[in-house]
Amino acid sequence: MKKLFTALTHRTPLGWLQLKHDLTRLLTAMSGIAFADILIFMQFGFLNALLNSNTLLHRNLEADIVIMNTQALNWGELSTFPRRRLYQALDIPGIESADALYVNSVQWKNPQTQQKTSVMVIGMNPDRPAFTLPEITQKLNEIKLPDTVLFDRAARGEYEEAIAKTELGETVTTEIERRTVSIGGLFSMGASFAADAVIITSDQNFLRLMPKRQPGTVSLGLLKIEPGSDPAQVRAMLDAHLPDDVKTLTIEEFINEEKTYWATNRPIGVVFGFGAAIGFVVGVVIVYQILSTDVNAHIAEYATFKAMGYRNSYLLGVVFEEAIILAALGFFPGLGISIGLYALAQKATALPMLMTTTRAIGVLILTIVMCGISGAIATRRLQAADPADIF
Repeated sequence: MKKLFTALTHRTPLGWLQLKHDLTRLLTAMSGIAFADILIFMQFGFLNALLNSNTLLHRNLEADIVIMNTQALNWGELSTFPRRRLYQALDIPGIESADALYVNSVQWKNPQTQQKTSVMVIGMNPDRPAFTLPEITQKLNEIKLPDTVLFDRAARGEYEEAIAKTELGETVTTEIERRTVSIGGLFSMGASFAADAVIITSDQNFLRLMPKRQPGTVSLGLLKIEPGSDPAQVRAMLDAHLPDDVKTLTIEEFINEEKTYWATNRPIGVVFGFGAAIGFVVGVVIVYQILSTDVNAHIAEYATFKAMGYRNSYLLGVVFEEAIILAALGFFPGLGISIGLYALAQKATALPMLMTTTRAIGVLILTIVMCGISGAIATRRLQAADPADIF
């Protein structure tokens, strides 16, 4: 190890010297790699925002197991099932409670612009809160009032004035399905690709807003397990006891199923993944062009090294040294610009666009691999260089 370190520190940095010799080419290469990294970062950022935003509600549920219709595709497309399935679930030893959740998408008037927009309405039993968010659990008395709802202050759209008035304690009213409702409080959840906004109210208010909805049909069942019970065993008994029109999922499975749906079953998830792959390919092509041009420009010098007795492995190491240096120099500007673009995208879309250490390290590794592949392709010309042909 000591010998390797000594060899590396005493080695002439030929790759770096060649790169900095032509600053224009170096800056062009850095710009190309930064562009490819920005493209990859943005695609991964939007894909992550897609998955995280559409599982915000799942992660804040006050439940250990959920019951849903077997035909349900995701949270935004929950088919209903009979409420009696919840009573049947209570027959299973280990089930502490079973509560109903009502979900539906409706058109409401934006209280600020008076324009109609789509929102997701969630109805729950205010005596048995369905969510763990303190902002919701502290305002349960408000939604017990007729036609009163809680509104998501992180919703997508023009709601600044309505939110400010609500925070000051002023009454803000609007319409849902031609019925006047009041905003009794605020909470912070965030917009998603499935809905621009979420409003939460009591189950009774929900049924008032949806007069055609049968009270005996629910969208989701929330089950709590008694302390000390084995979740796997309880769920196995539930699956054996309940009819085939419903299925049971743990919260983790519920979240993963939602992510899988958006990542593989919806075109938008496939597009973001494909975009990241295209960014990788673009980076490989850009770096290859830079390294190939550099090899061709110095082919005579490389041939001279061969004539002096240097092996191909040494010359290939020079090219790979250039590739690694380019990867590092191009990555950090791309990272900085991507962080700024994340902030702009989050402000414009109300989606959770945040740079994570894991993603940054992952893209850095991809950048090194990208430049390594480019270097491997570019060295084909170098390996074939013959001093006799050059001179």
